[in-house]
Amino acid sequence: MSDPQPINQALTREQKKVLFEKGTEAPFRGKFLKKNDEVTYACANCGAKLFSSNRKFDSGTGWPSFYDVANSDAVKLSEDHRHGMQRVEVSCANCGGHLGHVFHDAPDQPTGMRFCINSCALDFTPDKKARK
Repeated sequence: MSDPQPINQALTREQKKVLFEKGTEAPFRGKFLKKNDEVTYACANCGAKLFSSNRKFDSGTGWPSFYDVANSDAVKLSEDHRHGMQRVEVSCANCGGHLGHVFHDAPDQPTGMRFCINSCALDFTPDKKARK
């Protein structure tokens, strides 16, 4: 991760809770759950390019799911043992904001992985405007 990025003051209370307190939004309510346009998803805090819609799939879990990241440097993966579970946390590699978790439970997808991401941690950014 580069130097810590400031918190974007335009974020909502829910976005701040998810991104910086490692919260989770309610399932089936996120604004990007059903979005199927050809887009790039970026970090809601810093605008870093994270996921591409061509790697998005409907996992039925209630959160946007992707089988891979936009590029290998887009996210940071770390062990998460909170709530008595053993998971792998996904954070923005640029600003450190919590995005969600990754699971190895998507055998029908090319990577076998499911990046389960909170909609409110993302922003819709057309490909040409997303930071690289």
